Amino acid sequence: MENQLELIEKIAPDVMDLVQERFTILRNINWMSPVGRRTLAMKMGMTERVLRTETDLLKNLQLIETSKSGMTLTAEGEKVMVGLESLMGKYSGMKQKERKLAEYFGVEKCIIVAGDSDDETKVLASFGQIISESLSTLLPDKENVIAVMGGTTMAAVAENMTMLDHNIRNNVFVPARGGIGETVDIQANSVSAMMASKTGGTSRPLYVPERVSHETYQSLLQEPFVQQVLGLIEESTCVIHSIGRALHMAARRGMSEQELVMLKNNGAVAESFGYFFDDDGKVVYKIPRIGLQLKDLEKVPYILAVAGGKSKAKAIHSYMKHAPQQTWLITDEGAANEMLKSINLG
Repeated sequence: MENQLELIEKIAPDVMDLVQERFTILRNINWMSPVGRRTLAMKMGMTERVLRTETDLLKNLQLIETSKSGMTLTAEGEKVMVGLESLMGKYSGMKQKERKLAEYFGVEKCIIVAGDSDDETKVLASFGQIISESLSTLLPDKENVIAVMGGTTMAAVAENMTMLDHNIRNNVFVPARGGIGETVDIQANSVSAMMASKTGGTSRPLYVPERVSHETYQSLLQEPFVQQVLGLIEESTCVIHSIGRALHMAARRGMSEQELVMLKNNGAVAESFGYFFDDDGKVVYKIPRIGLQLKDLEKVPYILAVAGGKSKAKAIHSYMKHAPQQTWLITDEGAANEMLKSINLG
């Protein structure tokens, strides 16, 4: 496919440029719909006159429709956009960027979704679809335990996952940690239950707080139900987790002012699994916790790390220095381009 695209580009570069421009228009309408022409022109850095010519053509082709609220894609427009995504990804060099990042971090695979989730929330929906496809590709045909972290990105991923073939495998989703005082719908328990519902799997909750005293921790470990779920977590076939910005996550966890000052003074930029990392990937703080530990990842066959947005580039870069080789990093153009620029690979 890449060779064919190169041949087309050599003989008719203007054709590929036109296809890419119209694909970009469709994609932005999909992200921003319903959207007015002026707003879309500003977003794309085009004049309204040029954009009007293109959108009128797309409307005549019945790929978009207009209303008082703005432009939206038709069902046929969505079909064309989805069909072009893989092709245009190759054309724009996305695959090359994926290879560069995977090699740099020493992980098995990197998948870059078009767009920047800081600006376009619909990019998060793409993460859910990619995670579903990845699980379908990776998971063996048996009973699989999938340990899931919580958070806003993970909740959005769960909401947009699709049905997996449960006739050939039984997938049990479990929270990878206890609750951290977050809104209920983004806690690991809720996220794992949503993933199970969307994919046709089953779920097991872990109703314990994440941060507890040593005495409480020992007491909880004696509870049969807690022992059972922690046992499942230890046998995980796959772990799905996100990567957070250190100070944002510290505030969300309700950490003390003293802890926040300590994190700032130690240059913390990333958080995952209760560990805080600085720019160099050094662990600067660790929260005692119930659930999956960073060291446990080495024995997990499949790991999916999902995080995007330009604002998270430093956090992803920092954490990925600890990512086991069997990790698949799923990110977006916003974060990927920023990371590639910072490591002089862009």
